[in-house]
Amino acid sequence: MIRTILFDLDGTLLPIDTDAFAREYMRALGEYAGHLIPSDVLVRQVWAATMEMIRNTDPALTNARVFADAFFRAVGLAEEALMPVFEAFYRERFPALRSACSGLPGIARSVLETALDRGYEIVLATNPLFPRVAIEERMRWIEVDDLPWRLITVYEEMHACKPQLQYYQEVLERIGRRPEECLMVGNDVQEDGAAARLGIDVFFVTDYLIDREGVALPPERSGTLAAFRDRLAAGL
Repeated sequence: MIRTILFDLDGTLLPIDTDAFAREYMRALGEYAGHLIPSDVLVRQVWAATMEMIRNTDPALTNARVFADAFFRAVGLAEEALMPVFEAFYRERFPALRSACSGLPGIARSVLETALDRGYEIVLATNPLFPRVAIEERMRWIEVDDLPWRLITVYEEMHACKPQLQYYQEVLERIGRRPEECLMVGNDVQEDGAAARLGIDVFFVTDYLIDREGVALPPERSGTLAAFRDRLAAGL
């Protein structure tokens, strides 16, 4: 029996084209910190350090630690010198990226309120590649930051990323649930669909679907976010 619904953020609850948003994010970060690091170098090394996070499964290392170790070593600057700049970027510049997202705030809140009304607990199972401040800012864009989240996966706390199975195992451990008690709702067939390998049921949101392999989606487990809300209201 499903007791907890795990929701992806970007492209699922947050109505954005993830690749287009990532380009805007990198451009803004490059401009903001360009006085310290050439923007092309910064963007290249941020992507490289992000890939290190995605590959990492060491339970002793948070994603934040993996990113920092890879990034600061590559750019040759001290973490203590550059981290305050990144922290200021998320406070001062990142909120303006809301303008890159059309159709906000969307229907996310009504979906989550329907889930809560039906007695499910909710988890924001976003890929923990961002610090909490950036995730909570995007939650504000869709007006869901005040809801009673059971868990929000952020890079300061998590030790693996999607599509690693260790990410989903850590989520289950942190919320004290078995795979059959959870449903993963996401738009990325490979990253969110990986949850099925642990026995977690998956619903694919098709509004901003990402599918790198051309997988045929089961009609009963795929559809728009609005269609998922209707299914919730009718009973999963």
